[in-house]
Amino acid sequence: MNPTTNLPLRGCRVLLADDHAVVRLGFRLLLEGAGGEVVGEADSGEAALRLYGELFPDVLVMDVSMPGMGGLAALERLRAAQPAARALMLSAHHDAAIPARALRLGACGYLCKRAAPEEFLRAVREIAAGRRYLDPELAPALALAQIAGAADPVAALTEKEFAVFMKLAAGHSVNEVAETFFLSPSTVGTHLYHIKQKLNLRNAADMALLAVRSGLVEA
Repeated sequence: MNPTTNLPLRGCRVLLADDHAVVRLGFRLLLEGAGGEVVGEADSGEAALRLYGELFPDVLVMDVSMPGMGGLAALERLRAAQPAARALMLSAHHDAAIPARALRLGACGYLCKRAAPEEFLRAVREIAAGRRYLDPELAPALALAQIAGAADPVAALTEKEFAVFMKLAAGHSVNEVAETFFLSPSTVGTHLYHIKQKLNLRNAADMALLAVRSGLVEA
C-alpha cells in the first residue's frame, strides 16, 4: 500500500488565521493528521498578512470574522499584494452574501465552519492542488441568489464601504473603524454617508437590523 494514501495533504504548508485558539488547534490536528504542516497561526487579519509575507504558505485558511480589519479586508489586501495567494475563507454564517463577497475578492474557496472535518480537508486539498472549492451546502443557495440578483443584499456598496458597513453594524464607532482601517474619521464618515444613501438607511439601528436580517452578523 502506498504510504501516502492516508496522507492526502503531505507536503502542504498551511497558515491558519482565526481568533479562537481552540478552533486553530482543531484545524491543526486535522491538517497534521492528514500529513499537512501548519507553518503559522494568526489571530487577526493584520497578523495573517504579516505572517503570509514571511512564510508564503501553500494555502491560507482564514476566518471571515476576526478582530481588527477582519478576514475580508485582509483578503483584499493580500490579493493586491500577492495575486497568486490561495485562500480558503471560513465563516460560521450560512448565507450567500459573504461567500459572494469572498469569491469576488479572490478567495479560492469558501467553507462554512459547520462542515464535517473531512469536508474541511477536502477543501484544503482542492485549493492546494490549484483548484477552486465551494461548500456544497452553500453552492445551490449561492447559485439561486445570483440568478435572482440577490446574492448580496448590500451589493451596491464598494468593497471598502462594505468593510466599513460590517464594522459599524457590529457596533464599532467611527473612530474605532478609522483606526482599524488606517483611515481618518472624516473618511469613514464619508463612507457612512454613502452607505446610508445607497441602502436607504437612517441610522445605526437600521444598519444593524439590515446586517442581522441579511445574515451578515449575529443577532
